[in-house]
Amino acid sequence: MNMPDKSVSKMGSPAEGLFSRARAPAPHGSVTGKRRGEMAEAKFLAKASELGFGVAKPWGDSDAYDFIVQTGGKLWKVQVKSAHVAWKDGSYSFRAHGHSYKAYRADEIDLLVAYVVPENAWYVFPVRVIQRMKSLKLFPGSRKKRSRFEKYREAWWILRRK
Repeated sequence: MNMPDKSVSKMGSPAEGLFSRARAPAPHGSVTGKRRGEMAEAKFLAKASELGFGVAKPWGDSDAYDFIVQTGGKLWKVQVKSAHVAWKDGSYSFRAHGHSYKAYRADEIDLLVAYVVPENAWYVFPVRVIQRMKSLKLFPGSRKKRSRFEKYREAWWILRRK
C-alpha cells in the first residue's frame, strides 16, 4: 500500500500546515481531521456563494449531505469531501461514502464535491458518476497521470443545468 508523500503538499511539512494530518490525540487547539473537514466546508460555502449560488447548511450532521445549494428553482443536496496530503504517486484519495461505509446513492445526495486543499482544486461529481464507488483517486497536479475524473474539475456548470 502506498503511503502519502507529505513532501508534495504545498503547505510545508505536515506538522506545520493547518491541513496536516493529526497522528496522535490532538492537544487543545490543534487541528483535527474533523476540523480540517469543517474548514473545507467553509471554503465550499465561500466558493459556492462567490459563484452566485444560494447555500444553506442543514441543522446537525445526521443527513448524508452537508449543504443544500439553490440554483434557479432547483435544490441540490451536496456532500463535500476534502483531501489534504498527496500520495507518493501524486494522487489524492477521497472517500465516496458516508458513515455506513456504503457508496452514496441518488436518494441521499445529488452531488459530491471534492476539494484538493494543497492544489486549491474543486471537482463537482453528479451522484450517478460515483454512486457505485467507495473511494476515488484524483491527480490534479500531475501532467503525466490524468484521472478519468479530470472532466469534473471546476465543473460548476453542472449546478446550472436545468
